Amino acid sequence: MKILITSGGTTEKIDSVRGITNHSTGKLGKIIAETFLRKGHQVSLVTTENAVKPEPNDNLSIYQISNVASLMESLEPLVKNHDILIHSMAVSDYTPVYMTDFENLKNTKDLGSLLQERNTESKISSNSDYQVLFLKKTPKLISLVKDWNPAIQLIGFKLLVNISKEELISVARASLRKNQAAYIVANDLSQIKGNQHKAYLVSANDAIVLETKDQIAEAIYQKVSKND
Repeated sequence: MKILITSGGTTEKIDSVRGITNHSTGKLGKIIAETFLRKGHQVSLVTTENAVKPEPNDNLSIYQISNVASLMESLEPLVKNHDILIHSMAVSDYTPVYMTDFENLKNTKDLGSLLQERNTESKISSNSDYQVLFLKKTPKLISLVKDWNPAIQLIGFKLLVNISKEELISVARASLRKNQAAYIVANDLSQIKGNQHKAYLVSANDAIVLETKDQIAEAIYQKVSKND
């Protein structure tokens, strides 16, 4: 099988020295990649500069991206020639459009016009006590996967915080249906601590409870192997 895995977290630039990012380390994606490599599969890993990565392997190809735009550019052609996509990357929901002084915002009669503005300086001044940052929603790339390759088997991830098991699984199943995924790995940030990583491997009819990253990786491997 040709396995495509995404890991780590994207960063959206505000200017040349600042950005909006998240705390994803890429550890789970690394463990999933290593699991499939041990079984002799070809693995393509799309990841970020600071994410942890497996040791070099003849069956491993690494593609480095930074933001949602570069992820989309790399992911689309790869999806078209892989059998499985395990999309564990934490993808930014919003990207910066324009940052301006709060006083400028107060004096602007047409706030919509500010959405057409762009910062031209390499480093936005830090003289102001308050700045306002306009953000634009990024594309949901998981929703495009089946358009790019209807035959690919898709495993998505859903991370929420401090919700009930029932709600977590319900949200995961909604994502499963919407994105035509085979499985969604549903996890709650409050249940991820050290070696503990409680998650549910959710299908249309089942939700398997898992307790560690190694268990998650092995469960994904077992499921996609049976469907090969």
